Amino acid sequence: IALGHPLGATGAMLLNTALDELERRDLSTALITLCIGGGMGIATIIERV
Repeated sequence: IALGHPLGATGAMLLNTALDELERRDLSTALITLCIGGGMGIATIIERV
């Protein structure tokens, strides 16, 4: 699963959405990306074990 950063969303919302989708789809890995302004970005990879 890969989730991008929709306008007005928070990191917590994206993390919870990714966790819910991992469980719902019975998958093991998700990637979450956020733009943090000034041409910078951050990514988080989570693994369900």
